[in-house]
Amino acid sequence: MNPMRPVRFQHQPPYFAVIFTSLRTDIDDGYAETSDRMLELAADQPGFLGVESVREGAFGITVSYWTSLDAIRRWKQHGDHLIAQRRGRTEWYHDYRTRVCCVERHYGPESSSR
Repeated sequence: MNPMRPVRFQHQPPYFAVIFTSLRTDIDDGYAETSDRMLELAADQPGFLGVESVREGAFGITVSYWTSLDAIRRWKQHGDHLIAQRRGRTEWYHDYRTRVCCVERHYGPESSSR
């Protein structure tokens, strides 16, 4: 995964963030394609707001944003996502953590010159 620009969306808090941190194995078999496909599928899910992701060597952080806990639950149970989760546990990750948080407020510059 390449560094991505910060998400800019109009949704006002509260909303939810799923923070997925991972430590990759050396196995790449289908990882990039699956990652890209999961992003496409997630973006089509009701309640999806956006995603930010970065990887430095084996360590990665992906934060996805959602309108509700129900939307997150539905995404977690999506058939293709379940298959990707299984492959992640058995092939692609030495370790990982998923954290689900409620965003109560957000702030930053209104526009960026970057």
